Amino acid sequence: MTRIGIITLPGSNCDDDCAWVMGEVLGARVVRIWHQDADLGELDAVIVPGGFAHGDYLRAGAIARFSPAIRALPALAATGRPVLGICNGFQILQETGLLPGAMLRNTSLHYECRDAHVRVERDDTPFTRGLVRGEVLTMPVAHNEGHFHADDETLARIEGEGRVVLRYTTPAGALSAEANFNGSRNAIAGVTGDRPNVMGLMPHPERAAEEILGGTDGRRFLEALLA
Repeated sequence: MTRIGIITLPGSNCDDDCAWVMGEVLGARVVRIWHQDADLGELDAVIVPGGFAHGDYLRAGAIARFSPAIRALPALAATGRPVLGICNGFQILQETGLLPGAMLRNTSLHYECRDAHVRVERDDTPFTRGLVRGEVLTMPVAHNEGHFHADDETLARIEGEGRVVLRYTTPAGALSAEANFNGSRNAIAGVTGDRPNVMGLMPHPERAAEEILGGTDGRRFLEALLA
């Protein structure tokens, strides 16, 4: 049985959601990891969930990056095992250097809590197997600092290396300023690191994994991780 580690930090609030979906809905063996535990050796994959780690003091993820469990992630990722950061987890992985760019405050200057439509740009990552390039998924977002930013050189490298996995679009898959509600550069909603087995995304797949929640597009995303 696939062993999925889910890290809990002070201020995490989506760890139980991730544990429910991965364990009860998808049937994986869930291993709960407290942020002070640096032993990740027996895990097949790790999820860094959303929330407000350490209250997002200084900036989102700035303190969390020093937790032993987070500091152990680069070594785990170097073995090829998948590491997924969701929302605040994305921000934390950026702070560690496992993911590029930084998250700025939404250009709307408002906390955005809504359904987002994201177009699949890659179907060959550990997180998108079984998805179809160009299809649009609907998953909720809930963030205040979701504006993906990178300098021109970094952005060109990300695009040139094909590391963008998801972009904010209309339901029909078209790019538009309205669809890119947080102002992310190049409408980036999900991206890999230097290694394709490390990914961050701002939408919450765990909140779109059962029909009772209004949709199952997120379940398809997380099923790919288990596959």
